[in-house]
Amino acid sequence: MTSVAYAALWIFVFAVPWDRLIVLPGMSIVTKLTGGLALLLAIFAIVVSGRVRRWRLFQIAAFLFVAWTGVEVWMQNTLTLPLKFLTFVQLFLVVWMVWELAPTLKRLRGLLTAYVFGATVPAFATILLFAKEGGALKRFSAGGADANSLAMTLALAMPMAWYLAMTTERPLHRWIFRAYVPVGLLASALTGSRGGMIAWVVALSIIPLTMVLSPGRLAAVIGLLGICASLVIAYVPDKVVQRLGSTTSSVESVNFGGRFRLWVAGVHAFTRRPMLGYGVGSFKSAITPEMGQDALVAHNSFLSVLVEEGMVGLVLYLTMIGAVGTPLLRLPKLERRFTLVLYATLITAMLPLTWEDQKQVWFIAAALTGLSTALIVRQGRTAGGTSRVGPGWAPRARPLQPAGISGSTPHRARA
Repeated sequence: MTSVAYAALWIFVFAVPWDRLIVLPGMSIVTKLTGGLALLLAIFAIVVSGRVRRWRLFQIAAFLFVAWTGVEVWMQNTLTLPLKFLTFVQLFLVVWMVWELAPTLKRLRGLLTAYVFGATVPAFATILLFAKEGGALKRFSAGGADANSLAMTLALAMPMAWYLAMTTERPLHRWIFRAYVPVGLLASALTGSRGGMIAWVVALSIIPLTMVLSPGRLAAVIGLLGICASLVIAYVPDKVVQRLGSTTSSVESVNFGGRFRLWVAGVHAFTRRPMLGYGVGSFKSAITPEMGQDALVAHNSFLSVLVEEGMVGLVLYLTMIGAVGTPLLRLPKLERRFTLVLYATLITAMLPLTWEDQKQVWFIAAALTGLSTALIVRQGRTAGGTSRVGPGWAPRARPLQPAGISGSTPHRARA
């Protein structure tokens, strides 16, 4: 039954990058259905097995953060539950399912594979939109999704694809994962997202950080990057290139695409209610007295949490995010570099966007926590020690040998 529940979770993760392609009014129907099915099967599997995994600091902090948002809703004495609060509850359930249903490296890699495969759907859809519309649009984003969010979603899949290419045993799969690099980069460039471009620079750093640059492999990397550059130069419209090229001037003018005024207004609003905040989903109303009709969402995940949930909520949220990153420093060389690049890409995506309640953030945080824990547990079993590890204890795990490095083949992950 656990395997069936995991299969449903795999489909949910696969749908996360393209859930905006098929929507009902106000609802991403695909992820709602697949996530609900996965949750029901997961609960049934846990009841049948009678086992639950002990939480780490990440899960504890995530639970406390969601509980705090619930306290704020109760304090507001509203008759209807804010949609953002319900989203937080659902996201915690996603974290819980990843923790319970994917305890092994094999299953966690499977979820990463699902995300990469899912990211190719909006990538190809965006490229097809460009082929259909040509120069009629200034920016291209499949399904009418936010162009900036799409670019960040595609950038997050980049480190996953490269890591999976390095650890798979099958040459065909290796090249399938590597093919995502030019496809995802071209689609992201078509969105015209300047923040997405910065996120892609961070994500692409995994290539030089993980490659052993023998002459043959160096030629392969140069060829792949050459293909990426050629596709961008040949197909990205001039007006999109001009927008991407304005990134430096936007930073130098302290404008950040109009976000700076929102950030200043958010800081001013925070000073008026520093500890408790204004309540979940209330950033726009909090800055309306200063911004008027120009009031928008925060365009910064951490500032949004600070204004809405106050210092209490921000501390819990930062604890949750920090609990993801700390164990990554103790992982084997390949996994350490992969997870740190993915973690840095995630933080980069959260800075210019209001992403604290996005599925991508919570899934990747849960997957990174699962990967670090699985490696530690495996090392404990290999050494004949205990597999019980607390959030503050993380011995160095035996490194996995990636395919294509030093002529070795990867160890097969234990189910």
